Amino acid sequence: MSRIARLMVSAVLLGAAALTATAAGAEHASADPSPSLCPDAVTATFGPNVCVFTPSMSQAAIQNDVNAIYAQQADNEMGTARYALLFKPGTYGSQNTPLDIPVGYYTEVDGLGQDPSAVVINGGVTAIGKNGSGALDTFWRSVSNLTIHVVPTADGCHTGNEMWAVSQAAPMRRVDVKDFTTFMPYCENPNFASGGFVADSRLEGGALNGSQQQFYVRNSDLGAGWTNFVWNQVFSGDIAAPAQDFGNGHAYTTLAQTPVSKEKPYLYVDGSGAWKVFVPSAQTSSAGTTWANGHTPGTSIPLSRFFIATPSDSVAAINNALSRGLNVLLTPGVYNVDSPIKVKRADTVVQGLGFATLTASNGNPVLTTADVTGIDISGVTVDAGPVNSPVLVQIGSKNGNNGVPHNQASDPRGQHRQHHP
Repeated sequence: MSRIARLMVSAVLLGAAALTATAAGAEHASADPSPSLCPDAVTATFGPNVCVFTPSMSQAAIQNDVNAIYAQQADNEMGTARYALLFKPGTYGSQNTPLDIPVGYYTEVDGLGQDPSAVVINGGVTAIGKNGSGALDTFWRSVSNLTIHVVPTADGCHTGNEMWAVSQAAPMRRVDVKDFTTFMPYCENPNFASGGFVADSRLEGGALNGSQQQFYVRNSDLGAGWTNFVWNQVFSGDIAAPAQDFGNGHAYTTLAQTPVSKEKPYLYVDGSGAWKVFVPSAQTSSAGTTWANGHTPGTSIPLSRFFIATPSDSVAAINNALSRGLNVLLTPGVYNVDSPIKVKRADTVVQGLGFATLTASNGNPVLTTADVTGIDISGVTVDAGPVNSPVLVQIGSKNGNNGVPHNQASDPRGQHRQHHP
C-alpha cells in the first residue's frame, strides 16, 4: 500500500453537550492473549499493544520495553504493528540515569495526567532520521501530555536537545519542553525534514526549525523563540512567534490569535486512579496553551462510557455499541472494515490509540457520521484497501439538516466543517 493513500484523520465536529458519567466498569476490555513486547508494563486494560508504565516500575525494565518496541518499529513503515506507550503520573528517569524514549513508526507516547506537568521525563522522547533520507519518511508517531527535561545519554548527538525530527502525521501536543527543541535531524546526512505540527505546547528553550520545509505551530508558547525557515512556516495563536514576513526570502505567516480551534481529546487517570477521557472545549480567538493558567477547560468522560474495541471486533459489534449510546476507543492495530462504522449520535467520541488504522476492505467508506453536532473523531489512521473506495470518510450528508449548518456559540463552525489538525 502506498503511503500516499494513507490519511491521518483528526476530524472534530464541535458541540456543547457531554455524556453522562456512570460508575460502571468499561463496557468492553481487551482479552487478547498475544505476547507483549512490554512484559514489564500493565497491559490488562487495553491489550498487549498498550503499555501502561508507572513510576514504581524498574527504570531498567521500562527502558528495555521501550527499546524492544523501537527495535521492531524503527523501520516498520509498512507493517501492521501499532503501539501506545502510556505513562501514569510521576517522574521517570533522573539526571544520572535518564530515560530515553525513541519513537518509531505507529507509536504514540502519552502522559496520563490531566496536565502535562503530571508526568515528567528526565531524558528525552525522540524521533530521528536516518542516513540517506534524513527525516523525510519519519512519519506516523506522536508525543503528548508530558514534560521533558532533556538529559543527554550515551548518544549525545540525538539527545543533547529534545529532537522531534519528523515529516508529516507526527504531531507534538500538550508537551512542555524545559530545554531546546530541534525539528531538524542534524545527526543524519542529508539532514532534510518535510513538515510538522505542534499544538498546545510550551517549548521553553525555543526551537530550531532547521531543514523543515514547512511547519504549523498553533496555540503554543515558543519560549526563547523560533529560528530560521526553509519554505512555509505558519503560526497561529503562538507566544514568541516570529513576526509575519513575506519579503527577502522569508516565509512566516503569523496570526496573533487562532480564530477557532479545539484540542484533541486525551486519556488520563484522575486523582483517585479512575480512567477517563478528557474532551477539551472549543476556543475562539485564542492564544497560548489551554493549560497555562490551570486545567484545560472541557469535559471528562469516564472510561465506562466507552466501548474498548480491538481489531478482532466486528463492525457490527462497534456499531451496536454506538447505537447503545457508548463512545468508542480503538486500541492499536489494523481494523479491516468491510462496511462503515456509523456514528449517529451527537457528541459521540471516537478515539484511536497507537495510530489505530481503519482499512477499507470492500471498496466502502470506513466511517460515516450523521448530520448531528459535537462528534469528535481523533487519533485514527484511514487506509485505502485493494478495492477502490470513492469515499473513505463521510462527514454528514450533502443536504443534511436541510443544508443549514449547525452553527452554535459552542459549535462555531457548524456540522459540515472538520477540524484538522
